[in-house]
Amino acid sequence: MRATVAVPLGLVGAGAAGVGYGWLEARWFALRHVSVPVLAPGADPLTILHLSDAHLTPSQGRKRDWLRGLADLEPDLVVSTGDHLAHHDAVPPLLESYGELLERPGVFVFGSNDYFAPVPKNPLRYLVGGTGTQAGGSWNREPTLPFEELRSGLVGSGWLDLNNTTGHLDVGGRTLAFAGVDDPHLELDDLDAIPPAAELGPDAELAVAVAHAPYLRVLDRASSQGYPLVLAGHTHGGQLCVPFYGALATNCDLDRRRAKGLSTHQAVGSEPSWLHVSGGLGTSPFAPVRFACRPEATLLTLTGVDSSRSSSR
Repeated sequence: MRATVAVPLGLVGAGAAGVGYGWLEARWFALRHVSVPVLAPGADPLTILHLSDAHLTPSQGRKRDWLRGLADLEPDLVVSTGDHLAHHDAVPPLLESYGELLERPGVFVFGSNDYFAPVPKNPLRYLVGGTGTQAGGSWNREPTLPFEELRSGLVGSGWLDLNNTTGHLDVGGRTLAFAGVDDPHLELDDLDAIPPAAELGPDAELAVAVAHAPYLRVLDRASSQGYPLVLAGHTHGGQLCVPFYGALATNCDLDRRRAKGLSTHQAVGSEPSWLHVSGGLGTSPFAPVRFACRPEATLLTLTGVDSSRSSSR
């Protein structure tokens, strides 16, 4: 009898230990450093702080303190790729957590959890069916999160709203051009909002495409329209990963291999674009664990193409 009972109890104990570790890892924030050879030869470096998927609730003091400390990096530009919120009252604490980052040039797009509060879901649906869209008519519902309050707070601080539109920013005396789409996961993206990069003006040193979810239709559009750099989030890096194997799912149609970090994407007949997918800072409050996938922000250092000959696209 003892041997029969020991195995199930051992499995329960191992499962509990795994969940406990996953809970701790979800609070073990990491700052990644990535170099991207995307500027003109000989250009001075430019730094971008890429934030995504904070999924903030007012009670997350550790996350808020860590976010506030990122201002010490003094990035040239901040890019937020959505899913800022996970609670109706999260906008004031989010803006307070961004703190001095809001004084720097910044751009943003929205994700599904800027419109709709997270709800309990069966995690097996994510692992088994995490390649498609979740729209399913959900936009016909009334949004449950204060996305307009969030928009007003970010725009009022000087950040550029890129939801289905284009824009320019002066970043330390250098002009950057941007094109962005609203959340592809809710099928709110308007691909016509990503025009040919050349149409954004000859004075722009770099054209950047921004989206929350890295669906292939958006990546193909950005590559075919000549954007050298694309930034996205949404995947949480897989959130639950297997060591030496990686992400089990991406929650979109992007392949597992590119669930987070720097890679390239090339549409047929186009030049490749650099793609950076943030592993994100948070989780749904109903799945507050990560495994082999620490929450993260990334400091991208953009360099001239001649300074990184060893890097291959």
